[in-house]
Amino acid sequence: MHWLELPAVKWAVPLPLLALVAPVVWLAFRRTWKQLDAEALVWRRELAERGEVDYRPVVALTLVAVILTWQEFYGRPDFYLVVIRPLLANWASAHPSSWTNPGIYDDLYGRAWWGATRIGGYLLPLLVWRLFFRRDRIADFGLHVRGFRTHAWIYALCVVVMVPVLLLVSRQPDFANYYPMYKLAGRSWLDFAIWEAVYLTQFFTLELFFRGWWLRTMRGFGAGAIWSMVVPYCMVHYGKPYLEASAAIIAGVVLGSLAMRTRSIYAGFLVHATVAVLMDILALGQRNFLPVALAPGSKRQLAFTHWTALIWVAWALALIVLAAKIWRAWPELRASLGRWRSERNGENTKPQAVAGPGSS
Repeated sequence: MHWLELPAVKWAVPLPLLALVAPVVWLAFRRTWKQLDAEALVWRRELAERGEVDYRPVVALTLVAVILTWQEFYGRPDFYLVVIRPLLANWASAHPSSWTNPGIYDDLYGRAWWGATRIGGYLLPLLVWRLFFRRDRIADFGLHVRGFRTHAWIYALCVVVMVPVLLLVSRQPDFANYYPMYKLAGRSWLDFAIWEAVYLTQFFTLELFFRGWWLRTMRGFGAGAIWSMVVPYCMVHYGKPYLEASAAIIAGVVLGSLAMRTRSIYAGFLVHATVAVLMDILALGQRNFLPVALAPGSKRQLAFTHWTALIWVAWALALIVLAAKIWRAWPELRASLGRWRSERNGENTKPQAVAGPGSS
């Protein structure tokens, strides 16, 4: 599918995809959006009756602007090379050890610094929020686990859809060249494990920041809170492959709507984490660079040759969860369909009013 790399074609690819997915997303979450708007209206009325102003959006958006700016300028590789790397080199000289040897782990330290700036920035609002709004509870920022099992089928649906898409996209050159972000992740199992731990922790805090804290503080916006989050969420994907950055628009709406429906970030995090790990595995597989050695320079090896089968097993398990949900819900779905048909037939058979002699 090299035609997808043609600039005259590639720029327009997201447009039909957005048009195709938009009705599905609307059907899936229209009730959620309507409920959010209704709750926002009640919230604003209560504030107006008390003569109060909700300063949460003001404080939140200011924090977002500051945090994303800090991350952009102080989490970049050039800042690590100029400021952080010399400090590590001095420490390694004073305390000789393979764990602090920049010659072995320099790239890993650079990515760990990137991860630390993201994780720290995304957690900062939770650390300072109670200074501004003492009555707000941190657990309300999407950290409740109650009801997670009820909505597990949504996670399964996302996995069922995304695995075939990832298998297709992984064949694109820009995908294989970009992932994993830590290029030596396949050097050893140690490299792979440390990188994925940093990567997934970053994703958890990202979900907490965008889909937990942000959406809760913007509840006065109703469904608009989701779209206000999608804009910067898409922008933090700049620098990644074009199709992925474009897909972040859809992902932001879906994951944001999912978080507001479940009042939890965990389903969204699991979707994000599953996709991220699969992307790294597929990209390493494209380069024949999946981990074998236990540690850099180690002669002990552990080869796993069933990555593709593992991916399809995960897909099959998600499909089973989704099928079980449909099976349990089928009686209710059939009853709803029957009521809809009855109402429609009733409208079609309703006698039409006959115009009188003097009607015009």
